[in-house]
Amino acid sequence: MHTSKVLQSINKIVDAYEAKLASVKSEEFTLTPPIGGWSYSEVYAHIFDSSLLSLQAAQKCIDGEGVAEKTQLGAKVILFFGMLPPGKRYKVPKRLMDRAKKIDFATAEQFVDDFEVLLAKITPQLEKANPSLKVAHPRLGYLNAKQWLRFIEIHLNHHLKQLRRIEKSFLAV
Repeated sequence: MHTSKVLQSINKIVDAYEAKLASVKSEEFTLTPPIGGWSYSEVYAHIFDSSLLSLQAAQKCIDGEGVAEKTQLGAKVILFFGMLPPGKRYKVPKRLMDRAKKIDFATAEQFVDDFEVLLAKITPQLEKANPSLKVAHPRLGYLNAKQWLRFIEIHLNHHLKQLRRIEKSFLAV
């Protein structure tokens, strides 16, 4: 997928996150949903914190701080199809586990804003990134700057679906 299309998609998905945040009842934001798992709050903390970390990894690639490693076949398949394998649950990597915590609305809004600012800063630099230089992802192996961007799109979309499941579980009660 072309970088400009990935960026358009990311912006559209982030708009959906902002709309969802505006529609969530404040008393439900930090509650564990009836289906169990993460609250809205924890999803926002995880997805935007990890998206910021992913942008930082892309920036390292842009700045020439990556290494020349091959991208794993499994990662290439995920990036090509634009989704994580269906029907599988994923655990947060241990090194990121303590970063997924309950946050308040203001912190969630700040995370979204911080992400949008860093994305806008990195976007003009993406074309100069050497595609051979990569930074390790905790599960997918080595990704270059554009692959990190594609991963962000996939990951944001994956958790947007989670927010919809959380919403349905509150409506069913």
